[in-house]
Amino acid sequence: MQSTAFIENEKNKQELQEELDALEIQVFRMQENVKEIAKKAYIVSIDQTKEANWVIVYANRKANTIQLMLHECTKPFRGNWDSAIEAEYKSETTIHISDIKGEQNKGFGSVLMKHLKEIAHQENKHYITGNIVKRDFDHVERLKHFYTKHYFDISMDHNEQSGKIVWSPC
Repeated sequence: MQSTAFIENEKNKQELQEELDALEIQVFRMQENVKEIAKKAYIVSIDQTKEANWVIVYANRKANTIQLMLHECTKPFRGNWDSAIEAEYKSETTIHISDIKGEQNKGFGSVLMKHLKEIAHQENKHYITGNIVKRDFDHVERLKHFYTKHYFDISMDHNEQSGKIVWSPC
């Protein structure tokens, strides 16, 4: 069978069975992981990555901070997140990203950013801001791509190796 932009190659029975088995394992793990995560944090959502893997998004809030974390359901939860966004409530209108950590190129950051934007919207925050600092300049092009993809305005000073990002839902 020919493959086009609109028709994928058909999968054989074994490939379909392997996908079904992997999905079944993820759903079972998700059920167990939610129980464990809920003991320590607020469950924000269950979502999927760009690779169609199921993830649990959860949060811890303290005073003026929020840590939004993600755990992929391809493995059991052992107390550690796979990716996280640490942010601070800077004012009545602004959430400021302090750091984004975790595995790269799996879509985790995009899932977390989507949920951070939803939180900003629910809490009537007008801006999400952040800084790009000197230690980020070894991967600044990847950061620029990520923030552009998520509709942030980016201003960079390559001489000073610094930058600022701003997102507003308006």
